[in-house]
Amino acid sequence: MAYWLPIIYVGIMGLALLIYVVLDGYDLGVGMLLPLADEAEKDMMIASIGPFWDANETWIVLGVGVLLIAFPLAHGVILTSLYVPATLMLMGLILRGVAFDLRVKAGDQHKSLWNRAFFVGSLTAAIAQGWMLGAYVSGLRGDTTSLIFSALIGLTLPALYLVLACGWLMMKAEGSLLTKSIAWARGAILPMGLGLLLVSIATPLVSNEIADKWFSFPNALYMAPIPLLSAACYAGIVMLLRDDNGIYRGRGWRLFAATVAICVLATLGLAYSIFPDVIIGQMSIWQAAASVKSLTFTLVGVVLTVPVILVYTVIVYRVFHGKATALSYE
Repeated sequence: MAYWLPIIYVGIMGLALLIYVVLDGYDLGVGMLLPLADEAEKDMMIASIGPFWDANETWIVLGVGVLLIAFPLAHGVILTSLYVPATLMLMGLILRGVAFDLRVKAGDQHKSLWNRAFFVGSLTAAIAQGWMLGAYVSGLRGDTTSLIFSALIGLTLPALYLVLACGWLMMKAEGSLLTKSIAWARGAILPMGLGLLLVSIATPLVSNEIADKWFSFPNALYMAPIPLLSAACYAGIVMLLRDDNGIYRGRGWRLFAATVAICVLATLGLAYSIFPDVIIGQMSIWQAAASVKSLTFTLVGVVLTVPVILVYTVIVYRVFHGKATALSYE
């Protein structure tokens, strides 16, 4: 059990953070797109994420909670190193929550103020998450190279969220908002692709441990499907965006699905790069893990909680599937 429990917990934590990136990623992206829409379209965009956005954030709470419970030593080191961006992320998420509720209740004269607040909160949270990911992948070193790498991912992750949001709106919107979603996706796909390419090149350069894993034989051969499949998904998105009629006929979901596939592949690559460390080059999951007795006790709660959240998420998305309807706070 001393060997397997940390693996189980790190798997749960990785799953929670992957689901968070996909689900909260698209609604953060919708928030970042808000200034580009007219007033009626803004309401429809908010309506499209209304039933889901707060539940989506549950997954980051679960991921950080598992880190705290199962890997207390790593939790202290990671959050101490990422104190500033983590604080900015929380401030952004809080601002989003406040703006979401007050944009209608405050009246029309203040609606634009809360729309801007929703945009600023979404952008702040997305950049902060990207920065934290970059700092984590570079080993929390805090040197110049690490800061540049963190800034690169701090710009790439919001671009990924924008493409996810465009895919989401293609599934939920109609009329002029659907047309604008296609145009926004065309504008966001190149920055996302360029950012992902630069991150892929820079990652082995900032971490010798990761470079050794990816570019030694036969590891390079085994891991080749990850970049190849990612490139295929990206090419599929580009081809879809050249087919307006296909999107209007209901194929817009393919953009969202292909972007999710890129997220899954990136997560698998990151997991392979890091494992068995929980902090690259500093601490393995077994060194950072809590006692077997503690892990066994809390596993009961985790085993009960994770399926409940999964079932709840599936039910919410099934109930509110289909095109978005007019915004109502009633």
